[in-house]
Amino acid sequence: MVTDYLVIGSGIAGLTFAVKIAEEFADREITIVTKGDEDESNTKYAQGGVAVVLDTEEDSFQKHIQDTLIAGDGLCDEPVVQMVIKEGPKRFKELITWGANFDIDPRGNFNLGKEGGHSEHRVVHHKDITGLEMERTLLARVHQLENVTLFSHHFAIDLITEHHLKQGVSHQLSCYGAYVLEERTGKIHTIKAKNTLLASGGIGRAYGYTTNPDVATGDGIAMAYRAKAQIKDMEFVQFHPTALYNKQGESTFLISEAVRGVGAFLRNKKGHRFMPDYDPRAELASRDIVSQSIDNELKKSGDTHVFLDCTHLDSEAFKKHFPNIYETCKTLHIDIEKDWIPVVPASHYLCGGIVVDKNGKTTIKNLFACGECSRTGLHGANRLASNSLLEALVYAHNIFKYLTGESNQPMDFEIPDRNDEGTSIPKEHVLIQHNLKELQALMRDYVGIVRSNDRLTKAITRLDIIYKEVEELYKTSKVNTSLCELRNMINVAHLIIGESLSRKENRGGYFNIDNI
Repeated sequence: MVTDYLVIGSGIAGLTFAVKIAEEFADREITIVTKGDEDESNTKYAQGGVAVVLDTEEDSFQKHIQDTLIAGDGLCDEPVVQMVIKEGPKRFKELITWGANFDIDPRGNFNLGKEGGHSEHRVVHHKDITGLEMERTLLARVHQLENVTLFSHHFAIDLITEHHLKQGVSHQLSCYGAYVLEERTGKIHTIKAKNTLLASGGIGRAYGYTTNPDVATGDGIAMAYRAKAQIKDMEFVQFHPTALYNKQGESTFLISEAVRGVGAFLRNKKGHRFMPDYDPRAELASRDIVSQSIDNELKKSGDTHVFLDCTHLDSEAFKKHFPNIYETCKTLHIDIEKDWIPVVPASHYLCGGIVVDKNGKTTIKNLFACGECSRTGLHGANRLASNSLLEALVYAHNIFKYLTGESNQPMDFEIPDRNDEGTSIPKEHVLIQHNLKELQALMRDYVGIVRSNDRLTKAITRLDIIYKEVEELYKTSKVNTSLCELRNMINVAHLIIGESLSRKENRGGYFNIDNI
């Protein structure tokens, strides 16, 4: 299969780019591959909204820039921060022209929310399912465009670069597409592409206990790493302070930052509201501070979770603003008018990833990255709430603009099909599941919110054992999605631990007791 643009991932980043490039070039083919259902991505589960400066009487670009820089704890790329925030309103308005709906107040203005780390109300939302509304809008537009083909249940195994070819065709390391597994048949397709965009999302499932969906296994980052792209800042894993606690310790429901934004309190088991003890901003401190504070409370008490108290809030307003959260709590027999919601920090967002410039270009020619898998410099050591959807919109546009100025070069060379001779279907799926559970426990216990050099060193030793067993299985097996995902998560874990050991100071979401 040959395409002009191969997009790996179907969240806001990949779909926004696909829509723009397809509208600009009706004679060019855009191919989107996604390993789950077409709407399954981190975008779908984004509750809070898009941080964007619209109310210029109370708010300003400078205020938003400053809030972002403070959250990033000195490690943001300031020109990138300025670019994203100043471009934000234009990109947001494009969503509206495509049909996205956002909540308005009785005067007809956007109903702006305030979240942790923000100095003003600037978060535009669609109730508490903003991401779902954006995903719906973009998919509807994609399906209207005849030159876009979307393949769901297709898993990208590896990027195609020079080392896959019989002879090199470029002096610079370049990407020529990807090998893609058709999950329902097991057939591996060679997709030859003039330009490839990684928009594959985050890494939350490597921790097991996460607000991310099961598809968030770091595939794009791992593929780029194996292809020799530059990866950076992997130690900055953001933990969301308020994930709904469940005893299983698996992917869990997010209780939006916006709930604290409207006045909910965090309490320990004894009922003490503890956040004012840690930060003058209390519940509206940035996510790293709130997560570390909860972690400290749990270590002191030995409890498994703390509580989010919404009982003093206007219940009717809560139901209107957070219908999804209200209904989810209700199904679990949690009455927000009377009961506190049990919450615990969970892996939520990766601030590092594949290094890109302002045009989304990676260090590999013809390979671009956008969204959570990319490291743009916007977030620094800690992402400001609701800046991620904004970043995806701006960078998808920048990549689009850059590629409109590039000539559409022919690719008159052959790419060999992937060779899996000598492999067989793995007979013991239990080996994959066992190593997955061991990896997730290792990352939670040794590479969590608060780290130490001793735990990190022990984690590397144990991870090497898992790596060797899985690599041996990979070499002798016909690939399947679960095996490839596990392999990718192991690559990601190595990157997180390695960069954690290299960082000698605590910044933002990274905290090591040996750096105090």
